[in-house]
Amino acid sequence: MIVLTGGAGFIGSCFLRRLNDAGIRDVLVVDRLGKSPKWRNLVHKQFRDLIDPATFLTKLQQGEYGNSIEVIVHLGARTDTTEQDVQFLVENNFSYSCALLEYAHRMNVRFIYASSAATYGRGEQGFAEEDWSNREPLNAYAFSKYLFDFWVYQHHYFQSSTVGLIFFNVYGPNEYHKGAMASMVFKAFQQLRTTGVVRLFKSYHPAYADGEQKRDFVYVKDVVEVLWRMLKHPEISGLYNVGTGVARSWNDVVRSVATVLGVEPRIEYVDMPEEWREQYQYFTQADLRRLQQTPAMVAFQTLEVGVEDYVRNYLMSRQRYW
Repeated sequence: MIVLTGGAGFIGSCFLRRLNDAGIRDVLVVDRLGKSPKWRNLVHKQFRDLIDPATFLTKLQQGEYGNSIEVIVHLGARTDTTEQDVQFLVENNFSYSCALLEYAHRMNVRFIYASSAATYGRGEQGFAEEDWSNREPLNAYAFSKYLFDFWVYQHHYFQSSTVGLIFFNVYGPNEYHKGAMASMVFKAFQQLRTTGVVRLFKSYHPAYADGEQKRDFVYVKDVVEVLWRMLKHPEISGLYNVGTGVARSWNDVVRSVATVLGVEPRIEYVDMPEEWREQYQYFTQADLRRLQQTPAMVAFQTLEVGVEDYVRNYLMSRQRYW
């Protein structure tokens, strides 16, 4: 059995699709649905059961699953970069993750989990995965993910069957429930269709013009392919960046979406909330040298190719979900 936490979420539900496409249905989805519309991500997907995270952890620690779990793919987390309740984030993103990994290590269960490029902060010291001096979390969410990465490193779990994947800016189908945390690709599509103008934050850094702040935008289909290859190669362990390795600007994102829609890429630059300005990342770009040395490396799609597939085959389609 595969345990998939966050299985109703954005990346999790896309990975569940990848598993189903490979004929794998013995998947225990661990997620909290609440009032979120993310339940739609599970429609037409096949899995063993759906259970909330707290109940799952209790059953796990009580030994109810015996030796039935082969691998835990831990994608569940609170991902709101504006969340101010640090204790809440630490409990959800750090303490819960520690409990799962301790169980996995004790039971010799492979453990694959999601980290975030937010842990690099400004990235002024580069984006090498295991150079801990380059980590500079700028918000509470990034801090909670950094805590777990470093805890795994300190306990030498990366030397066993544990894999951490540092996701950069992921976009693609099934992200519709994320609200303010949805990708700029999705937001640009909505704004161009409704108002014809996309709103981007002004730059407050002298090295970057408005809209020329750069991120590494990676298509979710490529992300789940890396996850799939990690699953199929249990000999791989360690911490790996997952991005295209090419930084692109927010203006590039808007132009890419506008090209698919056949409209002018009209952009309005607006003030960034003052409380966000000190924690804003102006540049991220995955260093892929470690991933390239593994069989999990994929040929990442360019921004233009990924955006065209997403917009044309999902956002403009009646079948929006993957």
